[in-house]
Amino acid sequence: MVRVAVMAGLTLVPLFAGPVPADPVTLRDGAYAVEVKLELPHLEDMTQKAVRQVCLRAEPGANTHGLAVLSDNNPLARCPLSDIREEAGVLTFAIACDGKNAARATARYVLAPERFQGRITMQMGGKNMTMTEVQTGRRIGVCEGAKAPGP
Repeated sequence: MVRVAVMAGLTLVPLFAGPVPADPVTLRDGAYAVEVKLELPHLEDMTQKAVRQVCLRAEPGANTHGLAVLSDNNPLARCPLSDIREEAGVLTFAIACDGKNAARATARYVLAPERFQGRITMQMGGKNMTMTEVQTGRRIGVCEGAKAPGP
């Protein structure tokens, strides 16, 4: 019985030696049409959608490809980004404004070569208010006339 267990274990080792590396997901450079919607707790009927056009970069590594807060009059759109990570087609980062009781957020995007989906969960400073900006983007061409990439 011991021999059977050992032989079975040896047979399985090559099959489970480690994860098979997947091809990295790369967001293509270009202009993207992004549908932006704010989700506010208990106010689902009052949220409005807007479409923005942005120019995104494909550069992998320590950047956000130009992805950022896109909703109007949002103080987080001008705040520094940190903890930028991208792995297996998922991009995450934090946003934190300076000062006491300042706004902060966490962002998570799922990337594909010509589209993305993202959620930025925001806490607005000294207020007991949390909202989420939901973004759905698709590549529409080259960057002519598009908004310049963010940080």
